[in-house]
Amino acid sequence: MISIVVPSYNEEENIFEAARAISGVLAGLEYEIIFVDDGSSDGTWQKISEAASDTHIRGLRFSRNFGKESAIRAGLEAALGDASVVIDCDLQHPPKVIPEMIEKWNNGARVVEGKKSTRGSKGRSYGVFAKVFNSVMTRATGFDMSGASDFILLDRDAVKAVLSYSENGSFFRALAQYVGFESEAVYYDVAERERGSGKWTFFKLMSYAFRNIAAFTSAPLLAGFGAGALICAAASVLFILKWCGVPLGSFSAGILTLMLVGGLVLLTLGVIGYYLSRIYDEVKRRPKYIISADTKERK
Repeated sequence: MISIVVPSYNEEENIFEAARAISGVLAGLEYEIIFVDDGSSDGTWQKISEAASDTHIRGLRFSRNFGKESAIRAGLEAALGDASVVIDCDLQHPPKVIPEMIEKWNNGARVVEGKKSTRGSKGRSYGVFAKVFNSVMTRATGFDMSGASDFILLDRDAVKAVLSYSENGSFFRALAQYVGFESEAVYYDVAERERGSGKWTFFKLMSYAFRNIAAFTSAPLLAGFGAGALICAAASVLFILKWCGVPLGSFSAGILTLMLVGGLVLLTLGVIGYYLSRIYDEVKRRPKYIISADTKERK
């Protein structure tokens, strides 16, 4: 059985089309489609309720807008399938790719990630922003996040592993790789949105980026340590040069002292940041390990 999780926010114009397109590519398979209404203010829930007259379709409605990550999690928790696929309601993730994902899963992949070949009509500035964000996330997670998206298939064990990460600030597309199961990729061109308007503004994208960077790395907490060490080293070298009689122009003893003191302050903040990062890692209470196979596993 295949479960399709469709987070939906103010997508009343796309519910029926998404249901039709997804059902069309799954004909002949046992499947369920779970629409998760993330506190929409339009008629999204009414459309989901109407679509749910089809026995393959189920709807979940949030009491308010909790965000896409929460909608994905709720859908995965409700899913009954042997594998679950997360796909956007606006169909910019093309449903026609789902059979290819299922084929790779049938051939042994536990996670099948949809990666963007192109970003459609999104502007150049968006592409640069996405490239920088994915580069930072690649460094933070240790996995290749270039072209990454939320369009992902997870088998039942991978779903359980992702759900075992209980922190509030989760980042689904990174967690799907972070759990470490056998993974493959399929590539797709981002389709044009035919109905409705996009929900992402520049400021929402910035907030999303900072939130998810913070969810996966404590590097910003430790940035002060590196800056402090660099400033202290520079001030020390300049002090030695001045003591040796090398002319340093406007670098007076007072300025060098201020540099050294400022560097020491940043070093101290860096040490505090290190301890905060340890606390940060502990309070997330992530599982210490995930077992992907067991030769003694009961059938």
